[in-house]
Amino acid sequence: MFNTPRKRLKGLSFNKLIPNILTMLALCAGMTSIKFGLEEKWDTAVICLVIASVLDSLDGRIARALRGTSKFGAELDSLSDFICFGVSPAFLLYIWTMKESGPVGWILILLFCVCCALRLARFNTNIDSPELPSWTKLFFSGVPAPAGAGLVLFPMIISFQTDLEYVREPAFVALIILITSALLVSQLPTYSFKTLRIQHRFILPTMLSVGLVAALTVTAPWLTLTILIIIYIVSFPFSWRSYRKHATKVITRNNNKENNE
Repeated sequence: MFNTPRKRLKGLSFNKLIPNILTMLALCAGMTSIKFGLEEKWDTAVICLVIASVLDSLDGRIARALRGTSKFGAELDSLSDFICFGVSPAFLLYIWTMKESGPVGWILILLFCVCCALRLARFNTNIDSPELPSWTKLFFSGVPAPAGAGLVLFPMIISFQTDLEYVREPAFVALIILITSALLVSQLPTYSFKTLRIQHRFILPTMLSVGLVAALTVTAPWLTLTILIIIYIVSFPFSWRSYRKHATKVITRNNNKENNE
């Protein structure tokens, strides 16, 4: 038998290496979250996932800014996302409370991981789809993986600042897992800020808002994170309405063209 030569990875420029380094750091943060989960240091574990989400939001933007996008980087990013926002949150919830539910709890944990994997696979297949109009880039189809991790960990985040016992009840956490899993694989349009352009008159207010959020995060991190998650949930009806408005405009424009022909 003849040994077919394996395809070697081409050399990457330093510009393409920087985003991949950030992706690897995000992956390390996600794995470290599991380590702290085993030690039952839940707040530190969630902080690691927050760091991973920040790094995940930066790697793609930096890659586009440096023109360092690559197929290798895209695949690495998806694998990192599955570990950080699929496996790690599921593991934390299982150790935290869902193991008390026995096989049912484990099935729900598997469900979340599977839905996260399907969400990432669908995103990868649609990201460069030529038939999609440009305005669809303003929206995600379903909840993205990092947001899904935040939603599914919402009960744990609440427990850091309150003594409410029900937030750790397996039944309540199971409900959150089911809802989040459905949102991950749903067709619900949610806002995407990847292509968002800030107009000149909004630059200063935006910078002030970011500074305010940063200050609140330092002084009251869990309260700030809770507020941000609630704001994100409240945005669902608005993103759906905005998506429908864009779609209606396109349909109306196409109908007018057909009538004029």
